[in-house]
Amino acid sequence: MKQIGETFTKEPFARQEGSTRHRILLLLKTKGQMNAGELAKELQITEMAVRRHLSTLERDLLIRPTVVRQAMGRPTHMFGLTEHAEHLFPQNYKLLALDLLDQLKADPDTAELVDHVFTKRKHKLLERYASRMEGKTLGQKVEELAAIQNDGGYMVQLEAQEDAFILHEYNCPISQVASQYQQACHCELALFEELLGAQVERTECLAKSGGKCSYLIKDI
Repeated sequence: MKQIGETFTKEPFARQEGSTRHRILLLLKTKGQMNAGELAKELQITEMAVRRHLSTLERDLLIRPTVVRQAMGRPTHMFGLTEHAEHLFPQNYKLLALDLLDQLKADPDTAELVDHVFTKRKHKLLERYASRMEGKTLGQKVEELAAIQNDGGYMVQLEAQEDAFILHEYNCPISQVASQYQQACHCELALFEELLGAQVERTECLAKSGGKCSYLIKDI
């Protein structure tokens, strides 16, 4: 088999705990925008050392500078977190989603809405990505799908066979939901089939104790 695509992730934020860059991000999270001098004072290190860390964080798209003009003296650069950095901090979106779905399922008057919610999500994703498949061969569509899933955090690896493609997903960002609501898996499979216009078979599933989600993709 020929491996034609894969992804990787950055070092988890938790592993960096206690590092200077970790402390800078925590300061910006708790105190808001700060300049290099203020950070150096808080961290009790030199301003030059702070600037080296700020340069790395800016390169990694975790902070952004803003020029603030002052009544007297030169403008100063204030640093704040980007949207990318916000994802490094604890979030409870999965628990919120599960709580909302559980509430719908528990009430006989709304239980049938659970299927409707997942179906509407599939339609929304189909509308969002359908244009990216136009005019492409199946191989190009599969590579585009891999890119879409990678952007969503699925850690995709793609393999090509003589008459088929195999798409592996080594991470499932909605695993907690999918393990309790199989509708998520059913809708993902249907989404792939409609986007690719191909025959798609799931051969392994993370939500069913698999090591990954794998899809065998063949032309119709």
